[in-house]
Amino acid sequence: MRGYRDGVLHVDGVDLRRIATAFGTPCYVYSRQQLEANWRAYDTAFGTRRHRVHYAVTANDNLSILRILKHLGSGFDIVSGGELERVLAAGASAADVVFSGVGKSRAELVRAVSVGVSCINIESRGELDRIGEVASELRMPVNLALRVNPDVDPKTHPYISTGLKENKFGVPLEEAADLYRIIAAHPLLRAAGIASHIGSQLTDIEPVLDAVSQVVTLAESLRAEGIELEHIDVGGGLGISYQDETPPPIAKLVAAVCERVPARYGVMMEPGRSLIGAAGTLLTTVEYLKQTPVKTFAIVDAAMNDLMRPALYEAWHGVVPLETAADGGALVHCDVVGPVCESGDWLARGRDLPARPGCVLAILDAGAYGFAMTSNYNARPRPPEVLVDGDTFTVIRARESLADLMANERNHLIP
Repeated sequence: MRGYRDGVLHVDGVDLRRIATAFGTPCYVYSRQQLEANWRAYDTAFGTRRHRVHYAVTANDNLSILRILKHLGSGFDIVSGGELERVLAAGASAADVVFSGVGKSRAELVRAVSVGVSCINIESRGELDRIGEVASELRMPVNLALRVNPDVDPKTHPYISTGLKENKFGVPLEEAADLYRIIAAHPLLRAAGIASHIGSQLTDIEPVLDAVSQVVTLAESLRAEGIELEHIDVGGGLGISYQDETPPPIAKLVAAVCERVPARYGVMMEPGRSLIGAAGTLLTTVEYLKQTPVKTFAIVDAAMNDLMRPALYEAWHGVVPLETAADGGALVHCDVVGPVCESGDWLARGRDLPARPGCVLAILDAGAYGFAMTSNYNARPRPPEVLVDGDTFTVIRARESLADLMANERNHLIP
């Protein structure tokens, strides 16, 4: 858990100055305590109801994070072959994996079927045809669910909205029944469930319940035809409070969903952001204060390649100093920007901070879609990741070196 003690920012029992000194900045820091508490909040909320909490690996795929969640009993929701390999490398079983995603390649499907993932969420007729061919070639049965698109507005940023007709995700609800009949007629395909995921950073339960009601209606109509599904996957886009959002309590969401889903169906939920988002902090050091005629810039050593969310969709992250009493606490109204050669390279705008060259700032709630979206733009090595466990901490991904960036390149000498 994150908070100040004697004017110094801590994560759990660790003074963040120790991590900044030991590993430099920029640097990602995660709280194991927060991650575990968030996951247990979902699992406990279901009580005795048949369910499975699948962590959305795309939020943060560090192997240590995945191992912690495996230890808790989590399943995993993946969207690529690479994520499948990371989950397996973390020691999880393929039987704990649901494979989602709109563009699965043939090679990815062959691998998923070969290792025995528990369910593949199909998102188009073309994908269904391909998985049918793969199953026949491998002579292996495959559990499937259709991800339906209920055309529900999640009331979130359009870049992270996935349940509207204009989005690329899912099968139109009116086409789903015919696809389930095709599945039922195939000797190796089995209709195991139905899925819906309307978007991320959701702060209102009603759109989720609207989508759930629609998929339950479809499941019940299929049951009347003799196609009985085992589970209903309700997605997992519950938001967190970056600024002034007020997402519902996890227990309230779970209770409302379970009330809408008949007891004959198990419930799957796929949280990502709400598990790891608030558990992560990005540390960065102020390099310069630059005054222009119109504003002041706090130029830091983190950049858009380290945290893409603000540049990508103007995401808001809280920014606080590591030491509240630093330099007497005099505040500077500034934009926090990075050194990358793009005007879009900003991390926060219009903040009042005790920013001075050399001081360390903490960018809050950066655990989800933070390191996962990092890049090497401007030939910048990616930052380290550090896990805090009680009053100890350890590196769970080392800082990249410049040699790492060039290791896979080949020198072609031009005559």
